[in-house]
Amino acid sequence: MQGTDGNFYGTTDLGGTHNKGTIFQMTPGGALTTLRSLSGSDGTGPQSGLMQATDGNFYGTARSGGMANNGTVYRLSMGLGPFVMLSPTADSVGQAISILGNNLTGTTSVTFNGIPSPKIIVVSPTLIYAAVPSGVTNGPVQVTTPSGTLTSNVNFQVLP
Repeated sequence: MQGTDGNFYGTTDLGGTHNKGTIFQMTPGGALTTLRSLSGSDGTGPQSGLMQATDGNFYGTARSGGMANNGTVYRLSMGLGPFVMLSPTADSVGQAISILGNNLTGTTSVTFNGIPSPKIIVVSPTLIYAAVPSGVTNGPVQVTTPSGTLTSNVNFQVLP
């Protein structure tokens, strides 16, 4: 999967120092780096691809390992900052989209490529709704919270 830094991240079922799987990074230019060789206690044989959560960290699962050797969920931190995810990533002016993230309580504004949303509804600390403003063009969505400004991991596309 492609991370917010533009690099690609993945896992191997076997290989690495202990032959129990690896977590790797590949640049868009093809440079491959093994980030972690799994050892057993932190997992064996990753089963799912990695996913990047809105806290900026990557998460995955392994079929065995962990405390009781029944599998585990692991986290990889690459120092990437938090962001917001949009659902859907394309819609028409006036429609409401869902915005997922962390610490969204107290959101003061949502902008679509610099144009403020006319309506914001904070549902929970991890979910807000925002209406797509008129005059907007394709681009990033930014959410301003008391903790700072979060930018979407993909650009929003305006539908006719």
